[in-house]
Amino acid sequence: MKRVFGIAGWSGSGKTTLLRALIPALCEGGVTVSTIKHAHHDFDIDRPGKDSYLHRTAGAHEVMISSGHRFALMHELRDAPEPTLAELVDRLGPVDIVLVEGFKFDPVPKLEVHRPALGKPPIWPGEPHIVAIAADVPLPNCERPVFGLDDIASIAAMVLDRAAEMEATQ
Repeated sequence: MKRVFGIAGWSGSGKTTLLRALIPALCEGGVTVSTIKHAHHDFDIDRPGKDSYLHRTAGAHEVMISSGHRFALMHELRDAPEPTLAELVDRLGPVDIVLVEGFKFDPVPKLEVHRPALGKPPIWPGEPHIVAIAADVPLPNCERPVFGLDDIASIAAMVLDRAAEMEATQ
């Protein structure tokens, strides 16, 4: 089992912004990181008219595009159920930690990005897997550790501590 840590929160809370700062902070410390982003809508990374798009729309189950710089694998579900987070993680190559954006209620330790000004309720009271909160204001009644949204060094240290705990229990 790979070490997985989630970043959860409502749309517009700043999850992606936090991850864009957290990933390089971890990488600078020599940690290898992969990410999985959950989308609640239909998406397509391919473009109509491209060969890979034509392969996929012709019925290919998987299409891989490769170049000297990167490769991408597209897998069509074709009415099959969406894979679980564990199944998606299993498809990734080896890394030190997998950071997951979204998957609010999956059973992995996660940090909630919370901005009270959005008017959305906090997730942490009903979600036991949220181990800490990153917020733009103090949260005096929160029973979990709270970090400032810009305190990337402390958030990175907490993520690494949790990753070490995961490794110790595997």
